Amino acid sequence: MTTTHPPRSPEQRLRDTLDRLSDEVDAWVATASPDGTPCLVPLSFVWHGGTLLMATRRTNPTAVNVTPTGMIRVTLGPTRDVVLIEGEAEIIEGTDLPTASGDAFAAKLTWDPRKNSPWVYLRITPHTVRAWREVNELADRDLMRAGTWLVPPSSLSIADRSSLPS
Repeated sequence: MTTTHPPRSPEQRLRDTLDRLSDEVDAWVATASPDGTPCLVPLSFVWHGGTLLMATRRTNPTAVNVTPTGMIRVTLGPTRDVVLIEGEAEIIEGTDLPTASGDAFAAKLTWDPRKNSPWVYLRITPHTVRAWREVNELADRDLMRAGTWLVPPSSLSIADRSSLPS
């Protein structure tokens, strides 16, 4: 039997989402080839500067699929506590990555792809962020639209605001 929790406020969903982005290590990443062939893979990430940063081999389908359009979809969490992020990904060579971003990635994931030339970074800028647990949260699931957070940052604590892009 499934227990349905009462719906969270948008502020609580945003806090929970920021906690996930800060604490979780892996996400599901979906792209599509130019001919429409879907690709779904798990990748490790760091949330840094209001973007997701991931690494993959330059020749992997995920990196190849990102190149033409930049469109990408990322999900965190189980099916009954989902964070869905849609955005634009750009490929960044390790030598072109800002030092602070590479250091944040290496510190969180205890691995530094800057030292492995076949690897590239995907920097994902969210355009849409949705979070929901059950059907009772579907109506208010949008936390970001067109790159703008819908929950006013002033409604969050100082610690929570530090996870938001400026």
